[in-house]
Formats: sequence, C-alpha cells, structure tokens
Amino acid sequence: MRTTTSRLVRLSCGLVAAVAFLGMGTAGAEPTLERGRYLVEGPAGCGNCHTPQGPDGPVADMGLAGMMVEKNDMFTAIASNITPGSRVADWTDEQLGRAIREGIRPDGSIIGPPMPFGLYRGISDDDLMSMVMYLRQVPAVDHDPGQSVYNIPLPPAYGPPVISVAEVPHGVTLEYGAYLAGPIAHCTECHTTFGPKGPMFDTHLGAGGFEFHGPWGVSVAPNITPTRLAQYSDAELDGMIRKGVRPDGARMLPPMPYGYLAKMTDEDAAAITLYLRSLPALPDSGQ
Repeated sequence: MRTTTSRLVRLSCGLVAAVAFLGMGTAGAEPTLERGRYLVEGPAGCGNCHTPQGPDGPVADMGLAGMMVEKNDMFTAIASNITPGSRVADWTDEQLGRAIREGIRPDGSIIGPPMPFGLYRGISDDDLMSMVMYLRQVPAVDHDPGQSVYNIPLPPAYGPPVISVAEVPHGVTLEYGAYLAGPIAHCTECHTTFGPKGPMFDTHLGAGGFEFHGPWGVSVAPNITPTRLAQYSDAELDGMIRKGVRPDGARMLPPMPYGYLAKMTDEDAAAITLYLRSLPALPDSGQ
C-alpha cells in the first residue's frame, strides 16, 4: 500500500535518444511494449494513483488522467495526468524516464511525495523504457487534475543522477522478488514504518504501521515480515496479495492495488512471496 507523483508522452526516435542517455545501449537491452503494459497495468499499479476514482472504482475513459491522492497538513498531492493528453506530450523519452525514476521534471522542478522515488531509482533501464513505450500509446485524456502543494521543503534531488540500472534476471528468486517488491510494486514503501524522513528501511523494513485515510475509512499497512506471514500458507498469502481476500473470506481494504496485483504472473507472485518470507522478523509497528 502507499504511493507518490509523475507524468509523460511520445515515441520513435526520442526512444533511441533516451536509450543512449540512460546507458541502455548494451547487448541484451530490449524494452518492449508488452513488458511496459504488464508493468503499468500489473504490479507497478500506476493507475492506482493516477486514474480518477469514483464511488464504484476507476472512472471510465479516464485511465491515468490524474487525481488527488493525499491531503494532509504537510501537502496536497496530485497524481498528474500521465496520458498523451497532458503536458508530458512535449517531453522527450529521456525527460519522461527521468521524471519517473528520479522525480525531476524537464524544468528542473522536483516531484514530491508520495511517489516513492527512493525505490523507483532502482527500476532497470529496460523496464523504465518499456513503461515509457506503453505510456506513450495509451488514450490521450484532456484533464487537468490540478497541481500539488507542499508545505514542507522538497530536496534538490533524491540522490545523484541515475546513469544506468541493470536488468534483474526474471525468475522465482530472492533477487527478483526483492526487485518486484521494491522498485516495481513498492510493497516495501507502504509496509515499512514511517519516521520523520519517510520509510525507515534500515530498522523497520516491512514492520507496517502506516495509516491510509480514504472513503473506506482508515486502513493500516500490516507487518509483512515473517512475524505475521508465518501464520499463512503461500496460497493464503497469494490470495491476500492478488485478490485482497483473507483466509477467512473477509475483504481487505484499499489502497493496496489488488486489481493491478491480480494481473501478476504466478511466477512473479511467487518471487515476491519468497522475498517477503526472507525478511528479518520484526515486531508489529504502530498497530
């Protein structure tokens, strides 16, 4: 569960420039539209924040058109319109990739929380450009969701420029499970206890405790370390992650993107489970 902001648009020769810029001109580099569609519509769950929601769920014909995702004393965060119908149509692929992975717009301004740039910096070059390829061709929606307002200072950057991130071999492995649960699905962003500076990955990885407020009321990100997960079988855990249903049949609450996670392959779901079971067992936090 949990989130954070961005934008996008255009294809062809711009992609070639982005490939060179991102250090992707190496053997085996192969961004694909199919991979981009799988990530955006599946485990990355971009529409969970960027698609307007109504009482009955996502608003028809408004996919990825942007909406307000969080309002508190620190900020009012607006997830941008990331379809070709927005200003990102004028961005190059290089600029779009940098906005997604580093949180820096073409004009140098910083995209703020809750977009999890600490994790997105780890998206591989191939996956990043696959997502760009997909976002370029989604239906253009003419919609302005507004601009985010931050009452807290934003950093000049979330780290040094990202030159290149190698692809992680796919498979039911701890390495790929960590990649999916981190940079792609950002499970560890929402399920890690938050401190004054954000998720406390060093000391509370997966310990839970963050509260999400919405039309459903209040939901709390649970502990996803073996402290809690040991009581569930792999099948039961898979049912909670991909279907949002507890072993007793009770429905789980948003904002976890169950509809997107449901599109994960069996292999990817198994890799995430394998990784979560490998985390250090920590006590529940804030529950």
